[in-house]
Amino acid sequence: MSAAGQPQGARAPLGGSDPHVVGERGGDSLPEGVQRVAAALADKNHPHAPVMLADAARTAQQAADALGIEVGQIAKSIIFRRKADGMAVLVITSGDRRVDEKKVEALVGKIGRADAEFVKAKTGFSIGGVSPVAHAEPPLTLVDRELFRFAEIWAAAGHPHGVFKLRPQDLESLAGAPVADVTQAPTL
Repeated sequence: MSAAGQPQGARAPLGGSDPHVVGERGGDSLPEGVQRVAAALADKNHPHAPVMLADAARTAQQAADALGIEVGQIAKSIIFRRKADGMAVLVITSGDRRVDEKKVEALVGKIGRADAEFVKAKTGFSIGGVSPVAHAEPPLTLVDRELFRFAEIWAAAGHPHGVFKLRPQDLESLAGAPVADVTQAPTL
């Protein structure tokens, strides 16, 4: 964290008081995906607006490094394709865990990997910036119980540079999703 309380490498939040930071990338407008996420968060009275990181955070480790937090505090959004009907299945998992596809299948039916084109079409976001909210088509969503190890977590905000802060319990209401055991046992 910086002395001003901003995560290191983060830009001013939406509506922030530092237009020079937000404006670095060509004006004060934010990417369309981040605007959608910000609107969805505001509609649900979420107290934390998205912030833009100075560098892309396409992986959980990159995001954690940029924010100065543990990688487990990153809520990564993993999209699968349900084989029965082609529906997007979103698994929001802790950044230091791997999804156990067999556990997910036990809850939602057979799934397959989703390619970049499928992810963009179903969510409206590119891989590396998939938010847990504001999808183009509502996915079937599961929240990883491992996120509840932390009081505060961060999730992608619709762009590889965009993130927002929340509590694990916020995911249940923001994403309208149940909490489930969806990860592999950690290796020591």
